[in-house]
Amino acid sequence: MRQIPGAWLRTAAGAGLVGDDGSIRPTIFAEMSALAARTGAINLGQGFPDEDGPAIVLEAARAAIANGVNQYPPGRGIPDLLAAVAEHQERFYGLRLDPARDVLVTAGATEALAATLLALLDDPDDEVVVFEPFYDSYAAVAALAGARLVTVPLRWPGFQPDLGDLRAAVNDRTRVILVNDPHNPTGAVFTAEVRDEIVRLAERHDAVIVTDEVYEHLVFDAPHVPIATLPGAWERTLTISSAGKTFSTTGWKIGWISGPAPLVDAVLAVKQFLTYVNGSPFQPAIATGLRLGDEFFRGIGATLRAKRDLLGEGLLAAGFDVSVPSGSYFTVADAGPLGANDAAAFCRELPERAGVVAIPLTAFVTAGRRAEYATLVRFAACKRVDVLEDAASRLSALR
Repeated sequence: MRQIPGAWLRTAAGAGLVGDDGSIRPTIFAEMSALAARTGAINLGQGFPDEDGPAIVLEAARAAIANGVNQYPPGRGIPDLLAAVAEHQERFYGLRLDPARDVLVTAGATEALAATLLALLDDPDDEVVVFEPFYDSYAAVAALAGARLVTVPLRWPGFQPDLGDLRAAVNDRTRVILVNDPHNPTGAVFTAEVRDEIVRLAERHDAVIVTDEVYEHLVFDAPHVPIATLPGAWERTLTISSAGKTFSTTGWKIGWISGPAPLVDAVLAVKQFLTYVNGSPFQPAIATGLRLGDEFFRGIGATLRAKRDLLGEGLLAAGFDVSVPSGSYFTVADAGPLGANDAAAFCRELPERAGVVAIPLTAFVTAGRRAEYATLVRFAACKRVDVLEDAASRLSALR
């Protein structure tokens, strides 16, 4: 039997999916979701909502299907969605885009990230700076591209990077600084000082800034500030977002990337050989969503903030220490006060002990830093209020 190609092994290893015996193992997300199904536990592990998005967006997709929008869309995306993304960026952030050149529709933010890194990384000496803990696909795609991942730690409880650590990580080999803000899995929103330093370092070392902003409308304390809006940032920044988190349509996989046309063109050159195109009837539906009124966008942030508070109160009552997130679906809690010293073992036992599933933060870090996050657990608040109340009640059994 032929050996698995090396690039795929690198990818699996980069995602932490290679066992000591060389076998490919399932992700912690698949394992925990299967555990939830088997035990009947409430799944606060994976970050997907259990409620549908706005009816007008869902109906627009049905109408598109009925009206024959079912074949390949244009390679860059349906023009109305390209225009809607450009309108959105100007409306919320003052960024003026050419929808025909500065925007590209992708199969969710995950494909946008993959196509971007594969487009920008072409030398084994290329380095990608990420903030750790990090969304697991970052390491996998960097490995597939043959690049080196360099991490900047985010530490409990505030999860802001130390500027000295950031400066030490970025050098002339840095090709990409990858920024997830609001941040998954910690729920952090980076300070203005951190954003400014990222831009300064990118300029100094001629790096491209790639931002993952899928939680841009799910912030709780202040409006979201894209790095692309900062002085000197636009010409070297690719901004990625998607419809899944904003409109509770994670299964539609409609994302987009925006930025200066030469960088977007480089991403398109790769993207056309990945999915080629995707989601024809969902694209006009998301264009409808992006044009909803301000009340909708304020409302989704306020609703999730209330759910964050409900989940956080339940975790505190159960005996966890809690880092209060400033954005995203997620709350990180320390299970150390409950006697835990291994977050993965704690999460595997939690369904039987309390009927709730969570994800260990060690699933989002490199092997050398797991000890620093050994007792930290991520919970998702993007569930119905009655589900979160039930989860909080169940977690009280841990006291």
